[in-house]
Amino acid sequence: MTDAALRSPPFRSVLPGTPGLLALAALLFGALALGSVYGPRQGALLLLGGALGLTLYHAAFGFTSAWRVFILERRGRGLRAQMAMLALAVVLFFPVLASGTLFGQLVSGSAAPLSLGVLIGAFMFGIGMQMGGGCASGTLFTAGGGNARMLVTLLFFVIGSVWATVHFDWWQALPALPPVSLVQTFGPWVGILVSLALFAAIAALTVLFERRRHGALEHETPSPNEGFARFARGPWPLVAGALALAVLNFVTLALAGRPWGVTSAFALWGAKGAELLGLTPSAWSYWQTPANAKALSSSVFADVTSVMDFGIIGGAMLAASLAGRFAPSLRIPFRSLLAAVVGGLLLGYGARIAYGCNIGAYFSGIASGSLHGWLWLVAAFAGNTVGVRLRPFFFGEARGGRIARGDGA
Repeated sequence: MTDAALRSPPFRSVLPGTPGLLALAALLFGALALGSVYGPRQGALLLLGGALGLTLYHAAFGFTSAWRVFILERRGRGLRAQMAMLALAVVLFFPVLASGTLFGQLVSGSAAPLSLGVLIGAFMFGIGMQMGGGCASGTLFTAGGGNARMLVTLLFFVIGSVWATVHFDWWQALPALPPVSLVQTFGPWVGILVSLALFAAIAALTVLFERRRHGALEHETPSPNEGFARFARGPWPLVAGALALAVLNFVTLALAGRPWGVTSAFALWGAKGAELLGLTPSAWSYWQTPANAKALSSSVFADVTSVMDFGIIGGAMLAASLAGRFAPSLRIPFRSLLAAVVGGLLLGYGARIAYGCNIGAYFSGIASGSLHGWLWLVAAFAGNTVGVRLRPFFFGEARGGRIARGDGA
């Protein structure tokens, strides 16, 4: 390859194609429309979702692929990036959650009981991650990036989510301990130190396992782009993406009054669809709580999580177009399609009964100091170890095979 080929492209070459221009227009005009109807905060949340989608795509920041690569190959770069993300998040979140306000707005963390529902739901979600080919955020950003198979996963993610709301009261009745918060138990500063020690221990273990297996740590592949071209087209350094996600989650806390979540919107979309089919989700106990009843009776554009999810899809479409990688294909092998269906159902059902997904329960739960986030992590990781052993049948890949960039986000 010549030196000219390695140099960053001129500015005009980083302009998006038609899909990217459409995504950019949808984000900008959508923000203006939402701002005029629901207030500027709602419009800002759509743009924030767009920033999350662009970050996820350009950093190829996935939970599914990072866990699979570590389980099969003992490569821990992705897991270490997650620990860096969580470390910055707790430093930002804990003092604010202890005070209860941020820029004059009341804020609260993502806390949930330590329940059998969390344990079983996260385990189901872990299997679904590997079957479906992505997590909650991964499904959104890869679908937005043009992966047609992930649209199937997303559809059945929605179906599984609303299905779980039918049985939600049964799962809530199972034995559970009340929510436990490191912020409330130890105070913000000791809570930060405890959390950082746990993150460091996990990172150290990944280093130990990786060096035992390979003798040295994996290094990031050099990017062909530099400067503004790398920012616009990617790929971004993995750690840079991780830190950006932590900051954007903190911005979510400032704008929405609570941390980033993804999958409650899927249950809402499913319930809206159920109503169109003549069902009455309002009769199910899940939709009879004041917050959920209000969401069900209102437009999806009034729902914070839905608006941010739409933004993630748009941001990822913009990023894929900038990178020259937006090329949807409907050629999906039958077994891969079947895995998307089963994986999507497991993802949706598991997330709802576990009080969240890899974002709402794991990322935002741990960032909030809630121990249910740690319980979710252990159970979901166990589910992933089962899921990676099912993949060869559905995807025809060799056992221990690597995931290409962008696959299994």
